[in-house]
Amino acid sequence: MGDDHRGNSRDEGGRWSPQFEDGDFLDAVTSLPVASTQRVADEVGCSYDLAYRRLKELEKDERVESEKVGGAFVWLIVE
Repeated sequence: MGDDHRGNSRDEGGRWSPQFEDGDFLDAVTSLPVASTQRVADEVGCSYDLAYRRLKELEKDERVESEKVGGAFVWLIVE
């Protein structure tokens, strides 16, 4: 089925499902020396807005944490 600009796609039942898995974002945070939202978005291959929303969800689930550095958020894996 079709994709939308938010990084989601429809399954056979017409329901929206994520195009990117949580692991894509967690892997990006782990692999980048400085995991800013923009760098995570670039690594995953999605928009800044999608990366920010998904990282905030992971932060609510206590899987990552963020720190504001200058005007950017930097993401860290919660250990």
